[in-house]
Amino acid sequence: MGDYYQETEYGLCPSWALSLGYLGVAAGAVLSNWGSAWGTWKSGVSLLNTGIRHPGSVMKNVIPIVMAGVIGIYGLIVAVILGGNIPSPTVGTRENVYSIYTGMAHLAAGLCCGLSGLAAGGCIGIIGDYGVRSVGYRTSNISVVFSTDKGGGFDEDEGAGGGGDENKLFVGMLIMLIFSEALALYGLIVALIVSQHSWACGE
Repeated sequence: MGDYYQETEYGLCPSWALSLGYLGVAAGAVLSNWGSAWGTWKSGVSLLNTGIRHPGSVMKNVIPIVMAGVIGIYGLIVAVILGGNIPSPTVGTRENVYSIYTGMAHLAAGLCCGLSGLAAGGCIGIIGDYGVRSVGYRTSNISVVFSTDKGGGFDEDEGAGGGGDENKLFVGMLIMLIFSEALALYGLIVALIVSQHSWACGE
């Protein structure tokens, strides 16, 4: 183990290197769950609001909430993988074999997944917010128009019929949600690849 002391002297495996790995674990889980909660909150409020006027559209418009919840699973997967790849110090000698290289790789993996999930969750939440409301308005035969003769604001025109346009709105919303979800998937793929980069002291 003579190489170990030489590697430690040059700062390749300091004791604080473990903190980099666990920061990656925390970033992957917390940021992804943050994005998931953000998307669920934004979409859920609009879904409940729309369900008051048109309860039949609730189950169809629940898709943004489901897609936002999946983002949290991505963070869970990355956090479990990174946590399992962080070794404990050697029993007896208490030598640290976890290098800075591995710690930075795990930190980068956690940030890739976490920040991508946060951005995707916010995007899904905003699209779901406006998309669910728009589909609900068209399904309920409500036309929301800007009023100029009452000092501004919005009026609801009950006489405007949806005419099946709500299906076109729903398909457009669904396509935008799919590509928003892909942002989190890209971060997951990169995180899984980067998490495999490792180097241990003493090898």
